[in-house]
Amino acid sequence: MFGDITGMMGKIKATQEKMEATKKRLDTVLINEKSTDGLLEITITANRLIRTIQIDNELLNNKDQLEIELVTLINKAIAKATAINEVELSALAKEGMPTIPGMDFFK
Repeated sequence: MFGDITGMMGKIKATQEKMEATKKRLDTVLINEKSTDGLLEITITANRLIRTIQIDNELLNNKDQLEIELVTLINKAIAKATAINEVELSALAKEGMPTIPGMDFFK
């Protein structure tokens, strides 16, 4: 009985370590979003950290347009990053779940 529990705990610990490694790797996965007119570009990581924002001088003269485009691009980039992040981490969570009779709802 204790061998099963020890094995499960080891599997959970290994999964936690893989998750931490995956989170670090996701810091290196970059998502670029560019406005349709090419005047604004945002780069974020798959962990949803903004790395760069590049604004063309033309946009600096139109505060309203800049604000609208910033919100739009940031939201698009966050949505893409979230999708990548969730796929990566949920795959690890499913892989690391111990098999417990009657608890197979992760399959």
